[in-house]
Amino acid sequence: MDRDALWTTIDDERSSLADLLAELTPAEWEQPSLCADWRVREVAAHLTLAHMGAAAALPALVRARGSFDRMVRDTAYAAAAAPPEQLVAGLRGLVGSRRHAVGTTELEPLIDVLVHGQDVALPLGRERPVPPGAAAVAATRVWSMGWPFWARRRLRGVALAGTDSGWRAGSGPEVRGATGDLLLLVTGRRQVLPRLAGPGVARLTAGVPGASAGRGGDDGRG
Repeated sequence: MDRDALWTTIDDERSSLADLLAELTPAEWEQPSLCADWRVREVAAHLTLAHMGAAAALPALVRARGSFDRMVRDTAYAAAAAPPEQLVAGLRGLVGSRRHAVGTTELEPLIDVLVHGQDVALPLGRERPVPPGAAAVAATRVWSMGWPFWARRRLRGVALAGTDSGWRAGSGPEVRGATGDLLLLVTGRRQVLPRLAGPGVARLTAGVPGASAGRGGDDGRG
């Protein structure tokens, strides 16, 4: 995926997610997401903060006593106090932008919008297809990162296989499924395990040492 295709995909995903959020009822905005301790509104608020620069991030980090995870949580909770229509407008306002948060690459906005889109959609029973090619690019980045996801360490001992993209990672008993679902797994959303197949799923479900799937939001970024 070249740079133009990457940002076109990010724009499309942000726009379609804003459309979904605009349809939600007041009760749905208050529902828990897949992201630990975050409601739908916190997830939406977090996504509107993608352009946070150093001038805003550094004071927030100081207030969080140097904890990046706490800073992300606190800024999301603060932004979530805005009315839903303001959060939707904030997300739409990112469409067309090529900026990304300080200290991140251009792939992190793709990871954020794909994963957080499912954090919202799945608990609400909303259909939100994940483009397999984009999911493969995002999953490759997550697999290579180490902090904050530690996917290779958490999923050591299993092989991941995307049935709709050919994406593969790891070694051992196979865990197979849609690449979008595997992206959720590598970012710590163990709620997706029932959607996956293969002998490796039993290994992860049983909590075999070295093959823990973690839980949604363990990275502190939702």
